[in-house]
Amino acid sequence: MPAASTTRIWDPAVRLFHWLLVALIAFSWWSGEQHDMERHRLSGYAILALLVFRVFWGFAGPRTARFSSFVRGPGAVIAYMKGLGRRAGHAADGHNPLGGWSVIAMLAVIGLMVTAGLFAVDVDGFQSGPLADYVSFDQGRTAAELHETLFNAILALVALHVAAVAFYLVWKRQNLVRPMITGSRKTPDGERPAELRWSPALAVLGIAIAVAVAWTVSTGFRF
Repeated sequence: MPAASTTRIWDPAVRLFHWLLVALIAFSWWSGEQHDMERHRLSGYAILALLVFRVFWGFAGPRTARFSSFVRGPGAVIAYMKGLGRRAGHAADGHNPLGGWSVIAMLAVIGLMVTAGLFAVDVDGFQSGPLADYVSFDQGRTAAELHETLFNAILALVALHVAAVAFYLVWKRQNLVRPMITGSRKTPDGERPAELRWSPALAVLGIAIAVAVAWTVSTGFRF
């Protein structure tokens, strides 16, 4: 029997972003629990760089990475949700209309958490984010509390994401994890998907911009 054909749906930059974000969120939690604030801050700066890169890639990346390809209006989301009860999977490239908004929600909440951490101050005033000098002590404490609250919101979104992946695997018989590892999905007979093209040069540019922004913020805009 000939091997099933595949088509690439995720470029290497998107996949690397996804798994690095998973690892860094976990490390940020661990370093925070250990009160290792130096590593916690470094992890936060790395997450900031990832977010900046993902925004850049959402406009400059290939079609499945672009926000315009998966951020749909309410009509498309509702129409997609009506078909969730059917066993047939959604074989289209990239995120479906519902999953697209879950990506936006995750990026937004993580972005808010990182921003709050930049202004946060601990209860003793000894540990603080690089931008804490721009706000009052009380505002810094509010930022610290918001930082912790938003992390709990991220845990809820992660749990929802894992549940959705399990739902697609069990009910839809569609493995969403494998394509995020290999970059490809199986191609049904008769389907002729468009080739996924991406630019390594643009990816390098995005990485350079992301690192520059994260470094600048880490200095508190003091050079």
